Amino acid sequence: MTYTWDTGRRRWLRNSYFRSVVLFLVCLLVQAQTRIVPAKLAELVVMTSGTFTAAHLELAPEFERSAMAKVSTATTSMGVGADSIPSRLKRGDAADVVIVNADALDALIADGLVLANSRTDLARSRMGVAVRAGARKPDISSVDALKRALLDAKSVALSSSVSGDYFTKELFPRLGIAEPMAVKTRRSGNERVGALIARGDAEMGVQQMSELLPEKGIDIVGPLPPEVQRVTVFAAGVAAGSKHPDTARAYIRYLASSAASPAVARTGLER
Repeated sequence: MTYTWDTGRRRWLRNSYFRSVVLFLVCLLVQAQTRIVPAKLAELVVMTSGTFTAAHLELAPEFERSAMAKVSTATTSMGVGADSIPSRLKRGDAADVVIVNADALDALIADGLVLANSRTDLARSRMGVAVRAGARKPDISSVDALKRALLDAKSVALSSSVSGDYFTKELFPRLGIAEPMAVKTRRSGNERVGALIARGDAEMGVQQMSELLPEKGIDIVGPLPPEVQRVTVFAAGVAAGSKHPDTARAYIRYLASSAASPAVARTGLER
């Protein structure tokens, strides 16, 4: 075929058309892939003491949905020794939000492990007494009745963290029963006191009400008498090494909000 200016023009137009179609299809593919691949969610790592654990676990899913963030829990206990929250933070374990009793949080702030301007009080917790499900509930309606109940019990479970220290270092000496109680006391380690009671390792247990309520296989006797009650404030703060400090602050604001209050109350805590 003889090549003419007209045939060359037609070929050029035809090739240009195909190139345009291919380019258009490539652009569509790139746009589709951009829409399909989701943005990476901020993943918050929470360290919480056992007292606030039940409220945190109930509230975290709602925050995940509303804030488009993922919440994971590094520990659900203040812990002891190398497993304690202060030890974890000191060795650089990942954390964004820290929830512990207010005194412990203040100590973490003083050590530079939690940001001072992030401290937010969340709830208060009272101490309570529990026995194994179906067991006789002792009378603890007065200080004298509580003293008799403690002495009559074959064994008493206490928390290995701060709440347990209140009994061994303050209440038992105050009641004049430190020596007999030392023989029958069972420390819970990294478990909740309720777990020891449920499986029969202790006849009676004392701990924060919010840590006793979620446990299965136990019955709540009631809170300690007002004269010897210890109310603990629990607070949250942003870990100094947080990778997502803004999202961490948002989660803390949510935990302290009125929207979170019903869940807080259901788990035995008070505002």
